[in-house]
Amino acid sequence: MMFNGYNEALVESIRGWLKEDVGSGDITTGVTIPHGHESKGIIHAKQDGIIAGMPVAQLVFEVVDPALTFTPLVKDGQSVTKGAILAEVEGSTHSILTGERLALNLLQRLSGIATRTRSFVDALGGLPTRLVDTRKTTPGHRMLEKYAVRTGGGANHRFGLYDAVMIKDNHIKGAGGIAQAVSRARANIPHTMTIEVETESLEQVGEALKAGVDIIMLDNMAPDLMKEAVKRIKAKAPHVTVEASGNVSLNTIRGIAECGVDVISVGRLTYSFESLDISLDLNEKKEG
Repeated sequence: MMFNGYNEALVESIRGWLKEDVGSGDITTGVTIPHGHESKGIIHAKQDGIIAGMPVAQLVFEVVDPALTFTPLVKDGQSVTKGAILAEVEGSTHSILTGERLALNLLQRLSGIATRTRSFVDALGGLPTRLVDTRKTTPGHRMLEKYAVRTGGGANHRFGLYDAVMIKDNHIKGAGGIAQAVSRARANIPHTMTIEVETESLEQVGEALKAGVDIIMLDNMAPDLMKEAVKRIKAKAPHVTVEASGNVSLNTIRGIAECGVDVISVGRLTYSFESLDISLDLNEKKEG
């Protein structure tokens, strides 16, 4: 499995999600389909896109019924066209139908994120700028959604509030200024941890440079202002990473990248995407 040490936590999450959906049992399947009936479920794409989450869907069926046989026919990160068969799951019809919706929900959402991410990556084609996500993820699904971003060709920003210092506008207000916020952060973090500061003006960019930060975010800056900010940062501190963020769309991302920034963070990758349309159809088999 792709998640290594996260598998145990993922299994526990899947059990919880199944409990939410199945509860005391799948009533409809139980009263309409004989026990012992077996089928092969064919999972197929109903539109073009990038697949992500195939091992997650497999894990759902394994949790529902370890006797089921799941055969993936495409790999995560693979581009597929409408009608492509993605996987087959074979065994108890009761078990297949019990796990169907959760497996498809996860596969559709993750593939939708991967597909959207790939479109942003393609828009940056030929440029060195790196595309990253944000913390604007579905609660409880951050690990999976950030995995989908990587599958689509993007990269991850911080995973949470715990793994990097990112001083934003409210931190600056609370601390009394950029200099004060950075000074306090520097005094209380390991030397291995980076400090990023969000800026909205050239004045704030200057303050961040003077404070000696590692990453400067240019938030919602107009192109001309962004170009000037990048010019000043690279002239004074070429080692500082410059990140752009704020209302980035497919129509604007290339122009932002051409301002010279190193990284562009896009919340839309994980909060404003369309799930890929994926279905499961049964090929009936005889009763066992």
